[in-house]
Amino acid sequence: MKETEQPVLRDIVLIGGGHSHVGVLKRFAMKPVPGVRLTLICRDTHTPYSGMLPGYVAGHYTYDDCHIDLSNLAEFAGARFYRDEAVGIDRSNRRVICRGRPDVPYDLLSINIGSTPQVNDVPGASEHAVPVKPINGFNQRWLALLERAETHEGPLSIGVVGAGAGGVELTLAMQHRLRTEYRARGKDPDQLSFHLFDQASDLLPTHNDRVRQAFADTLRKRHVHIHLGSAVTGVDAGHLRTDGGHTFDLDEVLWVTRAGGPEWLRNTGLALDDGGFIRCRETLQTETDDAIFAAGDIANVVDHPREKAGVFAVRQGPPLANNLRRAALGKTPKPFTPQKTWLALISTGDKYAIASKGDRFLQGRMVWRWKDWIDRRFMKKFNELPAMEESAALPDTAAAQNPEEASQAISAVAMRCGGCGAKVGSTVLSRALGELRPIERDDILVGLHAPDDAAVLTVPPGKAVVHTVDFFRAFIDDPYIFGKVAANHSLGDVFAMGAEAQSATAVATVPYGIESKVEDVVFQMMTGAVEVLNEAGCALVGGHTGEGRELALGFAVNGLIDPEQVMSKGGLKAGDKLILTKAIGTGTLFAAHARLAARGRWIDTALASMIQSNQQAARCLLRYGAKACTDVTGFGLLGHLVEMTRPSEVDATLDLSAIPILPGAEETAAAGILSSLQPANIRLRRGIKDQARWVDHPRYPLIFDPQTAGGLLASVPADQAEACVAELRSLGYPLTAVIGEVTEQGEAIEPITLRD
Repeated sequence: MKETEQPVLRDIVLIGGGHSHVGVLKRFAMKPVPGVRLTLICRDTHTPYSGMLPGYVAGHYTYDDCHIDLSNLAEFAGARFYRDEAVGIDRSNRRVICRGRPDVPYDLLSINIGSTPQVNDVPGASEHAVPVKPINGFNQRWLALLERAETHEGPLSIGVVGAGAGGVELTLAMQHRLRTEYRARGKDPDQLSFHLFDQASDLLPTHNDRVRQAFADTLRKRHVHIHLGSAVTGVDAGHLRTDGGHTFDLDEVLWVTRAGGPEWLRNTGLALDDGGFIRCRETLQTETDDAIFAAGDIANVVDHPREKAGVFAVRQGPPLANNLRRAALGKTPKPFTPQKTWLALISTGDKYAIASKGDRFLQGRMVWRWKDWIDRRFMKKFNELPAMEESAALPDTAAAQNPEEASQAISAVAMRCGGCGAKVGSTVLSRALGELRPIERDDILVGLHAPDDAAVLTVPPGKAVVHTVDFFRAFIDDPYIFGKVAANHSLGDVFAMGAEAQSATAVATVPYGIESKVEDVVFQMMTGAVEVLNEAGCALVGGHTGEGRELALGFAVNGLIDPEQVMSKGGLKAGDKLILTKAIGTGTLFAAHARLAARGRWIDTALASMIQSNQQAARCLLRYGAKACTDVTGFGLLGHLVEMTRPSEVDATLDLSAIPILPGAEETAAAGILSSLQPANIRLRRGIKDQARWVDHPRYPLIFDPQTAGGLLASVPADQAEACVAELRSLGYPLTAVIGEVTEQGEAIEPITLRD
């Protein structure tokens, strides 16, 4: 994540990772606007490029060839990436309502979410048809269909509803792919049949006669059955009906027509057309609200209506970025007029394509190579990102909308009073924390919302107190997710000892800024943290929030434990099996993320692991007789294991091949991308017997990798290990594994033996 001394003055929020928005992110990355922060809200980390999807379906491209990594692109642009789904807009308070996180405030908003199939208009279509749009979810639907087709026995009939360019291209791509797969499996490809349906009387009605004729000829040669001039009126399991009174037996139905805007837009008060698309002016601002822009399929620029085609979304990117920039600086947006004709390169599935522009026509393998070159060049702009230099420019208040904001911005980076830890103002803090609802416990006598300066707790009879503290800076730009990770990390030590969390006191640092932005960061971060604490039964009872250069959060946590059931680092016993409940690799992955060298899906998986609580795992380990346990954090797997062997007076053997590794971690470690804490951890290599033998093993660097909110490392009796692992996996820790065993202490100084 990029660090800057420039306080945030304006928030531009982008809903959706469509073609226009990836252009906005790239342009803001290359030319940032001081004081303007971008936030991207998108439910998918990898967004598909529609121009290459038919080639992907046909088998000519890999997933990564035709998907843009939004996580990396947002990091490159210095934008916050919130992986969530927008489900509403509160225009009066300028907030985006999300499905799974707190509302996101905006000063300017842009919507580029594509369209949604209107399958509910046709009985049975929503249950029995596979929608192609929205394309950001198409890959999962396509892979499921592909698996069904490949395992199907006997004749297979597939119908595609929609005979425009998208439907025709998809039909031919699927046919090419499935016939190829059938031949590879020794199955008869002639068992496949394809049907194309549309209520229009012509194929590709927006293209010229020669293009339509060329595709009609191609479809006939490929034995695709064409059914035009008759609307689909119903879809059942295995059947499709048309208004001509015909019924067709079909095993699969794909829906490539009747798309519109999502239902939630109807509750925003924005002006929509009959299809539910947002009505916009030629500046790409909505007709209803100057602070809201729209682009791509979801936008209907009423003065310049155009077909729903990816080329228009791509070309709206630059004017959208320029107008967002102008609006953020208080300038008037400029009108944009799209071209009346456009080049369409439509493939036929077999590395052959047809070019269409106005009344022009061209076809051949050369056209496909031309299309391939254009598409790969487009993708390269967003997936091969140059290194960016950090700006050391002085604060710029051009984006301030009034003198008070400008004054706050200037004072935010001037020399500030360091008294009381540079505390955040009480009004800002009270507003941010006022909406938090930490759980209430009978043993918390004075807690968060009491006016007192300290919490008061009681300790039940027969219980002992466990106390721990953790604190670290943010490594991602999403304060809500960071709050979850920080709270989970801080609870780890309590759970590892077998205790139940009782209370937590927060210590936070938030970047300097104007009050409204600081308030939102505190609220987002603490909302995430309180959700984790509440789930653990732990009450947030107080804290301290100060200002600093970067976001940071930690907690002092109290836990309660039965003194007779403490799991400690000194409880290893020879003969026990070593169990690890989560995969490792967070250190190298986030080091790579900062260098734009990690795929977004790797980061998604790592974050999902980091926000998973260790509470249930600790309880399970106790049930299976664990006496020694620790959470794997900053010292890495090897460091924490060495910590356990010394007081236990035992040695241990680690099976490198059995250690669960997060996706991508081996790749980034092999590339030499390691955490800044790695060198300190590597000093513990002297604890490994025959260490020189293992330095070239691909997993060797990962045993030193520092973890954030890692899993539990514990020992259980050998006869209980298999059952313990099975139960841990059933509890939601699917990568749990036995990674070694505890042995008698030998004569050698080194306590750790490695084996492959």
